[in-house]
Amino acid sequence: MSARPASRRSTRAAIAVVSIVALASIGAPYLGARVPASIGDVVGARLLAPLSRDPSGAFHLFGTDRLGRDLLARTLLAGRVSLAVGIVGALLAGALGVVVGAVAGWRRGLPDRLLMALTDALLAIPRLVLLLLCVALWEPSLRTVVIVLAATGWMGIARLTRAEVVAARGRPYVDAARALGARSTRTLWRHVLPNALGPALVATAMGVGSAIMLEAGLSFLGLGVQPPAASWGNMIAAGRDVVVTAPWVSLIPGLAVVIVTMCATIIGDAVRDRLAGRRPVVVQRTRIVTTARGVAVN
Repeated sequence: MSARPASRRSTRAAIAVVSIVALASIGAPYLGARVPASIGDVVGARLLAPLSRDPSGAFHLFGTDRLGRDLLARTLLAGRVSLAVGIVGALLAGALGVVVGAVAGWRRGLPDRLLMALTDALLAIPRLVLLLLCVALWEPSLRTVVIVLAATGWMGIARLTRAEVVAARGRPYVDAARALGARSTRTLWRHVLPNALGPALVATAMGVGSAIMLEAGLSFLGLGVQPPAASWGNMIAAGRDVVVTAPWVSLIPGLAVVIVTMCATIIGDAVRDRLAGRRPVVVQRTRIVTTARGVAVN
């Protein structure tokens, strides 16, 4: 069943918004954006409202912060960090979850019990508590945030992948591959896993928005990306002291987080709808031919 026109329009709009933000963030230095650590005119350009000019005549579309830095430039440059952390963290978590779930669902027995016991134990702990615990053990940095997001986000994907692999074990194409002498590992990675990746792909796509939100929360608490590197989270934290007198300092990066997270969720829903009606993947067609000398496999 095809998606409704309204759903297709919202998906296209979400993809367009994320693409524009990503391209603008990547090309920020070429658009005239200054480095996040550069300080402007602290006296004359401090906390300027949006759509205003500083004493030098420079126009600030989103205004400036308390150090006279242009918020548009910083928001775009911070988007490079926040988007990279969200995407890479979600992909690493998805890859780890797929591997754990596939091994547990295919091997069964003791490996399945041990891996799922570990998964259930970690799922019983709130993710925010795990994040704070892991970040507290290492010095906060961009690399630490990515690793921690991956290490605390794979459990649900592992559960989904295991369920799909267990369901695929008894399907006819698996029995046919075994009957033809295919090795267990080859059967798993070439025949079972391509048909079991749907839920994992959806969870990974929707995990991008969650990872961006978590990075923003950690940076807001001072446990994520550290200044002078800019991220949407530490930009929001930098404006909390002037949230009454200059709300745009926190509002602009906050809106960026909300918009990108919402678009990532819409894209994840579209991936789920697309995969819901997908037919099983046939990785390799096998033909059995009867000859005078016996049975040949082509």
